[in-house]
Amino acid sequence: MKHLFLVLIIFISIDISAQNDANNIKKIYSNSLTNGKSYEWLEHLSNKIGARLSGSLGAERAVAYTRAELEGLGLDKVWLQPVMVPKWVRGLPELAYIETMPGKTTQVNICALGGSVETPNGGVRAQVIEVSGIEELKTIRLDRIKGKIVFFNRPMQADLIDTFEAYGGCADQRYAGAMEAGKLGAVGVIVRSLNLRMDDYPHTGSMTYGDLPVSQRIPSAAISTNHADLLSTMLALDPTITFFFKQTCKQLADVESYNVIGQITGSQFPDEYIVVGGHLDSWDLGDGSHDDGAGVVQSMDVLRLLKESGIKPKRSIRVVLFMNEENGLRGGKKYAEIAKSKNENHIFALESDSGGFTPRGFSFDCSEDVFNKVLGWKDLFKPYLIHYFEQGGSGADIGPLKNDRIVLAGLKPDSQRYFDYHHASTDVFSAVNKRELELGAATMASLVYLFDTYGIDAE
Repeated sequence: MKHLFLVLIIFISIDISAQNDANNIKKIYSNSLTNGKSYEWLEHLSNKIGARLSGSLGAERAVAYTRAELEGLGLDKVWLQPVMVPKWVRGLPELAYIETMPGKTTQVNICALGGSVETPNGGVRAQVIEVSGIEELKTIRLDRIKGKIVFFNRPMQADLIDTFEAYGGCADQRYAGAMEAGKLGAVGVIVRSLNLRMDDYPHTGSMTYGDLPVSQRIPSAAISTNHADLLSTMLALDPTITFFFKQTCKQLADVESYNVIGQITGSQFPDEYIVVGGHLDSWDLGDGSHDDGAGVVQSMDVLRLLKESGIKPKRSIRVVLFMNEENGLRGGKKYAEIAKSKNENHIFALESDSGGFTPRGFSFDCSEDVFNKVLGWKDLFKPYLIHYFEQGGSGADIGPLKNDRIVLAGLKPDSQRYFDYHHASTDVFSAVNKRELELGAATMASLVYLFDTYGIDAE
């Protein structure tokens, strides 16, 4: 009889805990949707500050703004963490055209890739060799490449439902295309924009020369999807046409910047840390509202929503606004380096860096046992149509924290429209839906609440 009574008590306790969790999560969503701050913060970050490329005035102003806003939330601690970051500047607007015969030209839209060298003062004019990717490039005779502009024209795979998988399938041509073409004697590289939509907007992004000597480094630019198709069609009709482009971008010396960090100190386990964050820097063409202004303001609002909902965390919860994810990952590496040097016990980290669209769920980098525990929370998210829980990756900035214990997670919004805006001039505040952004903030806060309440032990 005593055993039966104990079992009954356990079941009642579990039921009460589940009901408390459901009520607290309901409060979080209600506060975000009726009294959220994320959209207001994003409006200022995007429209009053704008683009925030590492080392720029915009990045500097964003650091000051977000620090002040976090201080205004009454957190236990707010501070700046210094980090040296690269400073690349675009210079004057790029110019490009296709020339079918002397004096007969068609202007096309390009943008320099981040980290590219400039063209000579008079630009680069040469015939074009079109390839589907780096692997095809390596199969072509050197005499066909030398002195040419290499045109990488592999599109994102449209029949992949996960657009990030489609992006990953062709990002190498943007990142390493100029390095590989430079080794073979090419004079320039043009890369099809990583975008599933047909439009006139070129998409920038990071690229590398690796250890290629300076003498072999060639200028690299992205071309819009519409103009990539145009160039490909014109080459099919006449392989002898020439392409001209000019850009004045430069890589300058590294400068000091900062990660912005705010903390609520845990009431029971202050030496166990939970991190939620996004990256404060952006590319320079738009204002970085989706990439990653959305993740920044959602992460800031996680701490505010917990306070507004009357939740007092057991563990120390930090919001970290990382600097330099786009062209170096310096902020994420610096945060992990300092955390390790202080022997800080980070148990969970969540990143939002996939845009401010409707949240669908999370991807978890963790053990099978912990993932099974997380699956037990899935019913708490069903009222909010959050159903996507899978094991996989997390986020670039929190990746350096990885060890054999910490749980890493990434917010997974609906990704179908993300690459319409990613790294392009279309990534602006008007492209973000207020309600979708606020749903994402609430979803993140709810997962942080659960990890804070129950920790990472699988039992």
